[in-house]
Amino acid sequence: MVVEYGEFEDWRGSKADPGRHGGVTAACIACVVEVLENMVFLSNATNFVAYFLKSMHYSAAESANMVTNFMGTSFLLTIFGGFVSDSFLTRFKTFIIFCTLELLGLILLTIQAQNSRLLPVLNSKPSKTQEAILYTGLYAIAAGVGGVKAALPAHGADQLNHNNQCLISSFFNWFFFSLCFGGLIASTVMIWIEENLGWNWSFKISVVTLSAALCIFTMGFPIYRYKRPGGSPLTRIYKVFASAIGNRKMSPPEAENTRIYTEKRNQDKLRFLNKALIGDSVTVVEVKETKTFLGLLPIFASTIMMNCCLAQLMTFSVQQGNIMDRSLNNFNIPTQSLSVFPLFIMLASIPLYEYFTRMLRLKNNNRPGMLNMFQPLRRIGLGLALASGSMAAAAIVEIKRRNAANNGAILSVFWLGWQYLLLGISDMLTLGGMLEFFYSEAPDSMRSMSTALSWCSTSMGYFISSVLVTVCNSVSRHLGNEWLGGRDLNRTRLDLFYTLLCILNFINLLNYIFWAKRY
Repeated sequence: MVVEYGEFEDWRGSKADPGRHGGVTAACIACVVEVLENMVFLSNATNFVAYFLKSMHYSAAESANMVTNFMGTSFLLTIFGGFVSDSFLTRFKTFIIFCTLELLGLILLTIQAQNSRLLPVLNSKPSKTQEAILYTGLYAIAAGVGGVKAALPAHGADQLNHNNQCLISSFFNWFFFSLCFGGLIASTVMIWIEENLGWNWSFKISVVTLSAALCIFTMGFPIYRYKRPGGSPLTRIYKVFASAIGNRKMSPPEAENTRIYTEKRNQDKLRFLNKALIGDSVTVVEVKETKTFLGLLPIFASTIMMNCCLAQLMTFSVQQGNIMDRSLNNFNIPTQSLSVFPLFIMLASIPLYEYFTRMLRLKNNNRPGMLNMFQPLRRIGLGLALASGSMAAAAIVEIKRRNAANNGAILSVFWLGWQYLLLGISDMLTLGGMLEFFYSEAPDSMRSMSTALSWCSTSMGYFISSVLVTVCNSVSRHLGNEWLGGRDLNRTRLDLFYTLLCILNFINLLNYIFWAKRY
């Protein structure tokens, strides 16, 4: 049977059978794989600061920026992974190729971690060769993560009936549950292994785990359904813009406008693109596709600053915890394991959320009603508000910690729990809402790229964090007191940096509300 463009096909290239291909079981495989892949990614990423400080002998500021640059690159490359998935390869093939690349990067870092000749000697920075190995492994992982994060959620959602929005919403909730569960394992089991058995074991376990994830995903190929790639969406967007600019002085016939744009939002938004339809070079579908994608960009841009706050949990919060009292009944708590508390709350809240919304649907016979309060845009807005609150709490805790240190006391590491808790819930609401929103609103031929915007927002947040650290250091140095300089946090003004992030996030929240109301 011939498969038309836009239809799903099976692994042989024939039209997919709804009874045999796709469905909840196929979507669940994506969730299982996400647990393993995210466990590997986060268990390494959250401890890179300590690795760069203790094993590679970089300074605190250099280590923080290296981690944020690595994380930022990983998530930024999701746009490239999404582009490849939408344009040239199926999401299945995209995952296989990029997951293999991530695995090769891990293998390279494993070799370096267990070979003393590839590590710098005590109190010395790495040589050029050692740095080359480190960066090659790091950014092979980053490139692999970019393709995996773009392809996997879109592939999982592709297995479900798109006419059932509640089912799509549930998938992204459970996908986020899987992401958090992988993070929980990374924050407990893997961190314990890294601190007690060393990086050699951590990298070896990561290689085995990611290999298992690749095998599990591959074994599901007979029951998956696949969407044939539709060519470059960027080329189509460029063609629409070029045509609209070329026809900017012309007026399209009124009958044509009435025929093409029956929905009010298409009439009111980006009307200058309507002129691309004059002539036969651009189709109605291409214009609608371009308008829809461009309409997502303000929402995407408004979520970036929240991820700048999230970057602090993997950099300065880790450094704070390392010089605080981490003892609990003769057990020394790893600082990175503080993320366990918000992860537990997120893991518990997702099943409760699913149960509550299901009860509401049954009670209201699937009418919108109260369910509107759980719409993705509302969830994102609440998450952004919590991000600002988390930075206010972080600033207060840092003032308290530094005052205690100056008086010869050591504050308990549990005080950091407030910023971990608030930012953890903020991440759940924002990222979960973004994944569902961008996938559901995206044009069918651009779903991988649009879903990748969720991860790209994280990337831009990490890069902005690096820029803010550099700018704050530069400005404060000229004023006579560098905020974030040196290796001793007791001599820095991290509290002022957190206060700045709180203010910037509040301004960003107002910006988001403006665009969300206009969408």
